[in-house]
Amino acid sequence: VQLQASGGGLVQPGGSLRLSCAASERTSGNYDMAWARQAPGKEREIVATLSWIGTITYYADSVKGRFTISRDNTKNTVDLQMNSLKPEDTAVYSCAAAQRGYLRLREITRATRYPYWGDGTQVTVSS
Repeated sequence: VQLQASGGGLVQPGGSLRLSCAASERTSGNYDMAWARQAPGKEREIVATLSWIGTITYYADSVKGRFTISRDNTKNTVDLQMNSLKPEDTAVYSCAAAQRGYLRLREITRATRYPYWGDGTQVTVSS
């Protein structure tokens, strides 16, 4: 599967952005999906995941209650709605995928376990 992230930009603290990950094929029923971010000088971290069946989600503590991951099957996209953005959310955001059954549940937060990645999109939160 090929992935392409979009929707990044510059936003003030407290603002919102919606990122979109366009996939080259249907992900529902086929792929576990994730959004990850990497800030300068830091390791890439998984911030949100959505299972292939669509019923299991995970959010990093740092974004819980502010970010929402969702899937749009009509467009073959997986979106990340980001609200109440903070300067510490500034990073390059990328989407990732793993085929159904490839990841164990305990591996969904490990960025290194995802075999498919799209190019990132920059999110900058600053006044």
